[in-house]
Amino acid sequence: MSSAVRPGLGYAFTLASAGFFAVNGTVSTLALEAGIPPTRLTALRCTGAAVLLVAFLATTSPRRLRVRARELPLLAVFGVVGVALTQFLYYVAIGRLPVGIALVFEMTAPVWIALYVWLVRREAVRGRLWFALLLSLGGLVLVAQVWQGGGSLDGIGVAAALAAALCLATYYLLGERGTVGRDPVTLTCWSFVAAALFWAVAAPWWAFDAAVLGEQVPVSVGDVRLPLWLLIGWIVVLGAVVPFWLSISALRHLPPTTAGLVATVEPVFASVVAWLWLEQVLTGWQVAGGLVVLTGIALAQTARTARPASAAPLPETPAPLST
Repeated sequence: MSSAVRPGLGYAFTLASAGFFAVNGTVSTLALEAGIPPTRLTALRCTGAAVLLVAFLATTSPRRLRVRARELPLLAVFGVVGVALTQFLYYVAIGRLPVGIALVFEMTAPVWIALYVWLVRREAVRGRLWFALLLSLGGLVLVAQVWQGGGSLDGIGVAAALAAALCLATYYLLGERGTVGRDPVTLTCWSFVAAALFWAVAAPWWAFDAAVLGEQVPVSVGDVRLPLWLLIGWIVVLGAVVPFWLSISALRHLPPTTAGLVATVEPVFASVVAWLWLEQVLTGWQVAGGLVVLTGIALAQTARTARPASAAPLPETPAPLST
């Protein structure tokens, strides 16, 4: 028997997911400042999430873990580009940019998706796409404050955030294909597995000194110091698995487009958390630019006139799995 559709619960799940992802941006920044490189932090997050999701499915529904040979190429690209590289590039970005600014750049993914389906797939799109593109690009100009000697933001950070947006767009587009024959939970599980295997090769575990996880690191709350492993545990459980589960659960009660629009509050949440916790202060122009970009993203989310029935957005966004 299917459960009743309760939109209020869907909104609550989506907002909670965005909140967890937003806090995760600040916790990840603390881990990066403690000396964990983006490659290792991404490997820890992907591997931890993969282990937890595989363990859960193996315990509750092992049949769902079966993989057909023809699925392997898609799962590999989905996991490496959509998960491993998206998260890595996001960590590079927040190591050089305020968390909220990095998210604003990354969450332009829906704009690039709409352009792709129009240019490559020849899908019909609504005229609002062009206004969405104009708003997004104009908002990014304000966020970067390009009139200040070529911009006020770190160039590598901006490039990483924009590259993360393209990887996130790939994640959504491949997710449309992947959910044709596989439910979102197992699809995301195997994408984390593929990402974990990628990082096991790109950043071998034997080169990692696990003793650093026991180091006490400052968390920007008075003189409080916590073991690094506790921050990593948060990033894996409350920064990946829990918000992912909440966003998937929300799709039982809300249409994907609605959930995607609500999830755009994540950069706002992330900026507030980073401001209160890390004292990352944004200028008035950056705040205004961020709001303009989010308006463009909201329009782009609804620019496609015909989307596949299986095209439910998968969670890391907006993030996030990115945040």
